[in-house]
Amino acid sequence: MIPRRLPPAWLTSLVLLTVLACRSERPPQPTASTPVSGFAVVQSWPHDPSAYTQGLVYRDGKLYEGTGLNGLSSLREVELETGAVLRRHNLERQYFGEGVTFFKGRLYQLTWRSQVGFIYDAATFQQVGQFNYPTEGWGLTDDGTSLIMSDGTSTLRFLDPATLAVQRTLRVTDAGREISELNELEYVKGEIYANVYMRHEIARIDPATGRVTGWIDLSGLLPPENRTGNEDVLNGIAWDAARERLLVTGKRWPKLFHIRLVPR
Repeated sequence: MIPRRLPPAWLTSLVLLTVLACRSERPPQPTASTPVSGFAVVQSWPHDPSAYTQGLVYRDGKLYEGTGLNGLSSLREVELETGAVLRRHNLERQYFGEGVTFFKGRLYQLTWRSQVGFIYDAATFQQVGQFNYPTEGWGLTDDGTSLIMSDGTSTLRFLDPATLAVQRTLRVTDAGREISELNELEYVKGEIYANVYMRHEIARIDPATGRVTGWIDLSGLLPPENRTGNEDVLNGIAWDAARERLLVTGKRWPKLFHIRLVPR
């Protein structure tokens, strides 16, 4: 596929400022009563530093990534070991790509404010459908039965994969306080992991009650010398179920990490 011409630097900067203005409210910090885990880096690999990571998923030995920004949004298959983009589907300029998930041979991708999601054949990257929703689209994962979607609030929506109708909603709380700005999602061993936008913690959420059962503090994961300050925040969680590997990255990060959780 021939890449589209990229927007000028000033336009990209303007889009970033708009995103920051729209997503500037700081969510509550973890409560003192909720357990917090630290991390140890097991391994790291190169990651495209131009990728504005919005969604990350690992299935059947393949890594898929969704990127954002108008004019730069894409769906990708990425080689884990090198960071090379093996396949890429570019979204039309009017769409700001968001979360992605893999369900029964299909990839689902949200958009931010267009209220439309796209469905692709994972083997060919050909679009095979689309769906609508009445909210913003942020993160997306699945529990093997339902798709699970975040919209930037404290509410998660469980969707029927066949009809994309809402099956139920879940309000996420930590010691009674709502946790908003829920972003990229991943389903890990019976829990929902959620990036919280502009924070370095991942929330671990009970999918039955919405209660945050723990936090993962990833402060210091990306060294300061690798940061540009260009909204290169933590975002992107993938779970390799076969090898029980937790993979994380961030927007415009030059590295993707395999981490394990450690007590704090």
